[in-house]
Amino acid sequence: MDIQQIAQEGLAWLLKHGPKIILILLIAFLLIKLSAIISSRVFKTVVRHKKQKDDEFKKRAETLQSILHFVFSLIIWITAAVIILDEVGVNIGPILAAAGVLGLAVGFGAQSLVKDIISGFFIFLEDQIRVGDVVDVGGKSGVVERMNLRMTILRDLAGNVHFVPNGEITVVTNMTKGYSRYVFDIGVAYRENVDEVIKIMQQVDEELRNDPDFETDILEPLEILGLDEFADSAVIIKARTMTKPIKQWRVAREFKRRLKKAFDERNIEIPFPHYTLYIGKDKMNQSPPLNIKIEQKS
Repeated sequence: MDIQQIAQEGLAWLLKHGPKIILILLIAFLLIKLSAIISSRVFKTVVRHKKQKDDEFKKRAETLQSILHFVFSLIIWITAAVIILDEVGVNIGPILAAAGVLGLAVGFGAQSLVKDIISGFFIFLEDQIRVGDVVDVGGKSGVVERMNLRMTILRDLAGNVHFVPNGEITVVTNMTKGYSRYVFDIGVAYRENVDEVIKIMQQVDEELRNDPDFETDILEPLEILGLDEFADSAVIIKARTMTKPIKQWRVAREFKRRLKKAFDERNIEIPFPHYTLYIGKDKMNQSPPLNIKIEQKS
């Protein structure tokens, strides 16, 4: 076989398979571009329709867009490669079988990883958690320091860092999304006037809201829910306040400090627990001796 015959056969092969290969590559390229345009428009629409401007949400949307674009591009290029191999006469049966076995093995070995990534994707997509939020996930609570598709990283009040795989997150409790609330259970003695106590609580709240250090943190006046419980040694008055995200604990601590001071000034009793002792009697209706010593302080 001379060089001229080889060239003729090569030219014939190119004329037969070349246009199809070029068409396949062109279609793959167009599909990738189309997926990029569609995903970009979808995420831009989501960001545009969000009620509040949120840079963190915008970054997440861009991250999700890039991930989806990469996944779609990979699937399209793999599909195009398989079609081209079939076009040039390569038996793709064994390749597909080997890929299937390999994919099955990887799927069994990395199923927890896949679960983490899928869960992380939906956490990102639904905007359940943001960096800086105080959350309770996977039995751990703390401030979200960092998060990705595989895990969420929290730091608690004691400074401990918790690495929570996203696949283990079944319930997300976000305590700082949009706004925060703090619920007060204020216990006073049974002898106290409940209406007077409520009035004192409202006065303390008004003073706190007029304080320059706290006025920007509190969003609404204190909401008195009313007398909530007759406890063993106190009546419980329930109330709640609304604050900016993550400010509820700061506001609550200052409110309690001022309320304790106001109660002391007006002799409002915050009772200690009371116990009733029953010595009991035996079958002979006799009780064991109880020695009581009363001392009077000078």
